[in-house]
Amino acid sequence: MHRTRSLVAGLLPLIPGAAPERLAVWLVKGYVQNSSARAPLAALNIRQYSAAPPPPTQAAAEPFLNGSSSVYVEEMYNSWLQDPKSVHASWDSFFRNASAGAAPGQAYQAPPSLAVPGRHEIPITALVPQMSMSGVSTGLPIDEKIIDDHLAVQAIIRSYQTRGHHIADLDPLGINLADLDATIAPELQLATYRFDNLPLGMDHDSDSQLSEKQTHYEVAPPPARSLQWQEKDMDRIFKLPATTYIGKPDERALPLREILSRLEAAYCRHIGVEFMFINSLEQCNWIRKRFETPGAMSLDAEGKRLLLARVTRAAGFEAFLARKWTSEKRFGLEGCEMLIPAMKTIIDKSSELGVESIIMGMPHRGRLNVLANVCRKPLEQIFAQFAGLEAADDGSGDVKYHLGTYIERLNRVTNKNIRLAVVANPSHLEAVDTIVQGKTRAEQFYKGDSEGKKTMSILLHGDAAFSGQGIVYETFTLSDLPDYTTRGTIHIVANNQIGFTTDPRHSRSSPYCTDVARVVNAPIFHVNADDPEAVMHVCKVAAEWRATFHKDVVVDLVSYRRGGHNEIDEPMFTQPLMYSKIRKMKSVMEKYSAKLIEEGTVTKEEVDDVRNKYEKICEEAYVKAQKETQIRYKDWLDSPWSGFFEGKNPLKMGNTGVIEETLKHIGKRFSSTPPNAAEFVVHKGIERILRARMEMVETRTVDWALGEAMAFGSLLKEGIHVRLSGQDVERGTFSHRHHVLHHQTSDKSTYKPLCNLYPDQAPYTVCNSSLSEFGVLGFELGYSMTNPNALVCWEAQFGDFFNTAQCIIDQFIASGQSKWVRQSGIVLLLPHGMEGMGPEHSSARPERFLHACSEDPETFPAETEEFAIRQLHDTNMIVANCSTPANYFHILRRQIAMPFRKPLIIFTPKSLLRHPEAKSSFDDMVETTGFKRVIPEAGLAASQPEAVRKVIFCSGKIYYELKKAREDRGLDSAVAITRIEQICPFPFDLIRDEINKYPNAELKWAQEEHKNMGVWSFVQPRFHTAMQGSSERRLSTPPQPSPPDASWWRRQWARLAGRPSSADVIASHPSASVSESGRGPVSYVGRGVSASPATGSKRQHLKEAAQLLEDAFAGL
Repeated sequence: MHRTRSLVAGLLPLIPGAAPERLAVWLVKGYVQNSSARAPLAALNIRQYSAAPPPPTQAAAEPFLNGSSSVYVEEMYNSWLQDPKSVHASWDSFFRNASAGAAPGQAYQAPPSLAVPGRHEIPITALVPQMSMSGVSTGLPIDEKIIDDHLAVQAIIRSYQTRGHHIADLDPLGINLADLDATIAPELQLATYRFDNLPLGMDHDSDSQLSEKQTHYEVAPPPARSLQWQEKDMDRIFKLPATTYIGKPDERALPLREILSRLEAAYCRHIGVEFMFINSLEQCNWIRKRFETPGAMSLDAEGKRLLLARVTRAAGFEAFLARKWTSEKRFGLEGCEMLIPAMKTIIDKSSELGVESIIMGMPHRGRLNVLANVCRKPLEQIFAQFAGLEAADDGSGDVKYHLGTYIERLNRVTNKNIRLAVVANPSHLEAVDTIVQGKTRAEQFYKGDSEGKKTMSILLHGDAAFSGQGIVYETFTLSDLPDYTTRGTIHIVANNQIGFTTDPRHSRSSPYCTDVARVVNAPIFHVNADDPEAVMHVCKVAAEWRATFHKDVVVDLVSYRRGGHNEIDEPMFTQPLMYSKIRKMKSVMEKYSAKLIEEGTVTKEEVDDVRNKYEKICEEAYVKAQKETQIRYKDWLDSPWSGFFEGKNPLKMGNTGVIEETLKHIGKRFSSTPPNAAEFVVHKGIERILRARMEMVETRTVDWALGEAMAFGSLLKEGIHVRLSGQDVERGTFSHRHHVLHHQTSDKSTYKPLCNLYPDQAPYTVCNSSLSEFGVLGFELGYSMTNPNALVCWEAQFGDFFNTAQCIIDQFIASGQSKWVRQSGIVLLLPHGMEGMGPEHSSARPERFLHACSEDPETFPAETEEFAIRQLHDTNMIVANCSTPANYFHILRRQIAMPFRKPLIIFTPKSLLRHPEAKSSFDDMVETTGFKRVIPEAGLAASQPEAVRKVIFCSGKIYYELKKAREDRGLDSAVAITRIEQICPFPFDLIRDEINKYPNAELKWAQEEHKNMGVWSFVQPRFHTAMQGSSERRLSTPPQPSPPDASWWRRQWARLAGRPSSADVIASHPSASVSESGRGPVSYVGRGVSASPATGSKRQHLKEAAQLLEDAFAGL
């Protein structure tokens, strides 16, 4: 030891900055900088030593270097200097680290584990073999830069996963950037991560981003791989983290060059994947695996030939239509022909995964191609639509590119039967979205498909509509709500990169047209539609995603529109540069067939053969279509009701009354606390409501809420599913319904009385909806289209809120049967009444619904025994304003009792919900009773009709106000008040009888709405028609067309001009008994005209209401 100390003491002065110290202290401080400073020291012998003890974390001086151990350390150090292998590996590591300058306490390194490295684990020496000679592989501390570089590579991998889609080659035209941004994200540039001291290939001051956005038609920026990175970094090997699948099963580390190459192949070529915003590691890893795994996107030769055949058919169909009907609008698919193979791939994969029924919604572009090549609608039926033939059935019909269909066929790929439905849609591009969702949800419900494994939906969109229409957001919002989810929808965007004539930079504020889908964590797969194999891979992944996670997914087919908005539109007016490029573009069919020929998968003869075969099929169908003499709207029905109409008398109504025992049973169950009431804590206010209901049941009376519950309950007893949906419907906006009772001390513990009426009853669904009208009403309409034997109701929070769903009412509810032969029995419950709540909470705007009714105001229908039901059959929808709970009970049950289905619009009350007189007896609801279209006067005035001086017709709540005012004025025998409960179809026969009943009375119509609103403009001409005709004349004389000037409005103008019209001559016919009396027409009583539905002043409201009543009884 003495010699060793002496030798070291002699060497220390030769080391710069070293001072004479004891060996142990010098060793701990680490003044020996590297192995070259070591000199061979003489030793008498070399001994083997056991492992070094681990040092503590803090070491101003190593604790084992005490008086005795320092000698021991010096002996090992002497041996290590002569042969490092003579000491234990832990001491070898300690001496090397100390020599390299490790801080006190940091020189010790634990021995390496002998265990086999786990997944994504490899020895550090395997990553940097080129540095093994400098100490890394032999136990020296790892350079912080090495760790930073590995972390940087992991950051690069994550950046590609997160941002790679921004630099993907998505535009087939090569002129657009799908995200409208030419900037290269800094995290996709290697210089950001500083593998060297300076950013590679640039100075500190260089800007890593482009100075400004490129224009819409400039070439896209180069991908990340073209940046100038130093070659030595490209060949360095880096460990692959657990968050990537770019390595093959036996690859745990790759050179940087290969890492970047595989990441770009996965994320930056013809597919851009947005998924890293999803807050589920499982789902993110699932997507990574499908796109990163080497070879995941490969397609075998058989798959390529099938794909070519589908592309050929899609292109061939459009080419055939273009040749035969050059100037006919058809909204073709040229430029996005890959939509057809994409849909077929999704259907094939979904069928393979167990789906049996697929419901689709789409705009008009490409609809005919979808019907022909996806649904396989007979081509002759499609071609016949171009011939302008007359229809064999009733209705207005619709243009061919709005029509739907229902097809059940064999899927030849999976050899399984598949049912396909394309729901008819108007030109309101996205309006059909929630209708499809509602129809899908209903199918799942009736099949017991609670997980959505058998029935699914596909929604097609245009890029401008997907980002521009609010209904898209409403649809996504419903996607995961318990009572509205369809367990995943596949959205396909036919991204033409233009909206009619609008540049996408002017039609959206978001980078992509698909960004709305991010709100529900739906993955978004952007794909260049001119790469058929990339499209196929994306569609397979989309179908698998939906089947695995039952969540929405978006496929963005980035394509172009070869023509204008339609076939006769000139796009060069507004997009000259884009369309100059498009006109030079080869079609995807030409590109893909050339690719397959070049690689030897098919021959040119095979390509020509596929094209010629489909051309022959189209020609044969064209010949068949030429022989057609009529078109049939029923051929395009999207929601057939198998067996519903067969064997029924279309003019025979079922009973709406029920036995009293049923009423009592339902009433008592509905008025009772839960069976486990001792444990279920009910709110004290609810207890009072339940007691009051029970008292009504005991006295054989019902209020509005109880009458509704009895209607629902009796239908449930008969096996009819009832669904009530809308904002706050479980409790009711006005706290009157309470169909869901909540435990007061236990969260999410509820009790639904109507679900517990009978052991074998049909299911009852009552569900609060999202704060949406457009979306939810569309959903419920779609739900009602699926099964006619169900009562589906949607209630607005306040009646006037329906106007945000006006599109659904106008385009689907009011006109759906006429356009598409589609019936629906949906019920709209619209709270209505002028009660001083201001302009927005007063009127449900009945005039808007009545203006959409198809009833002729000048035609008194032929009077037969089926008068009432024939009127219902012939109208397009029913509009009612009931004034009694019993009538409300009957009209709800009548929706199911009718042998057909019609939409029902009911203006429901607010104050009448608790009005003491707005109650009904069981006597008005039992078996022999039914709905009353008109409730005539039943008081003193009815017993002496000749003495009645005034008859006031009205509807709804105002009846009770008129009745009270009549009593206050003592006019019970002088004034008769008649309620019109069903406004459309108008009860011509009953109104005529009421008018005839009071021959000496003045006729008035009273309403609380303003004169230019409400039902006045609807009933006025119908009163005139009812007054001028008698049943005898109309039974003996066949209906005649009205004279040219016989419209009611023309007659009014004729009277003002002082000349009689031909209709006046008809009205003076001797058989027109009412007109013989010389009585004038029905006159109006109510508020004057106004732009606003109601005043916002409570005082003004009361003043107007008092004046209305004063005017109603004036002159008496």
